Amino acid sequence: MVDGVVQAITTRASQQRVPDFFIVGHPKCGTTALYEMLRIHPQICMPVKEPWFFAPDRMPSTARRYSATLEDYLSLFDNCASGNLIGEASPVYLVSRTAADAIATLRPDARIIAILREPASFLRSLHLQSVQDHVETEKDLRKAIALEGARRQGKKIPRHTVRPLELLYSEHVRYVEQLRRYHAVFPPEQVLVLIYDEFRGDNEAIIRRVLRFLEVDDAVPVELIEANPSVRVRSPQLYESVRSMYLGRGFVYRVIRTAVKALTPRRLRHHALDVLRHRAFYGQPQPVDEAFMRELRVRFKGEVVALSEYLGHDLVKLWGYDNLG
Repeated sequence: MVDGVVQAITTRASQQRVPDFFIVGHPKCGTTALYEMLRIHPQICMPVKEPWFFAPDRMPSTARRYSATLEDYLSLFDNCASGNLIGEASPVYLVSRTAADAIATLRPDARIIAILREPASFLRSLHLQSVQDHVETEKDLRKAIALEGARRQGKKIPRHTVRPLELLYSEHVRYVEQLRRYHAVFPPEQVLVLIYDEFRGDNEAIIRRVLRFLEVDDAVPVELIEANPSVRVRSPQLYESVRSMYLGRGFVYRVIRTAVKALTPRRLRHHALDVLRHRAFYGQPQPVDEAFMRELRVRFKGEVVALSEYLGHDLVKLWGYDNLG
């Protein structure tokens, strides 16, 4: 991947602008909210979220959705005004083993923004999102994590999943290793590490800190946004049934669609199906399994201690790991 980028630079990167900064992750840590708040800044252009270009090692099987070549990738930013800062957000870049080197090769002066979250709550939220996205079918987090051994061997992977590597949950919690990949190729002043709790606690202060890091006007009004709240999928089987209806599959649906189509405007039909789909299989998350969350915190305490030392930030106390006994 890196060699390919080097070769492509000589033919394209000198002709087009490439992103000035990257939100690299993690998912379910406020990256979407940060993206949404930054993209409306008058000096920033972020026309697309999650192109995944620098993470071929994490590329889902639906790769046709993403930019296949550097030319395709750079064209995403062609409409950005010449005076604006260009950015993109692909939360997969932090867990990717190729992204840091590839970004540094293409844009060595890029600014990097990472967001980290307390491991147990992060994995719970990631698991809920994976079930919602139909990547995961095991709704119990304890059982899903217990499947990691088999899934590393290509077993017990849901039939329709497009991102099987996402199901290796514990591998996401290698924070120090992930940050070191970026610090190895970027000077420390170009890497900003945010903590999810602090971002949630004071959105405005953290956004203004990010704007100063990006060297744009940090005095502009800030619109606070919450994006992608965690939800529970009621039933993967029900999801499939409603999804088939939504996509127009099956004999029964075709009969109903023929009758309804003649009587209902197109926009109203799609709105009704969206409402049905949401109400049918989304609900509030189940109560937290506190015993298992404590097990996860005990398991990942070493990582939190190492991260605290690495960042010079007492996350052991902030995340309550000093009370585990």
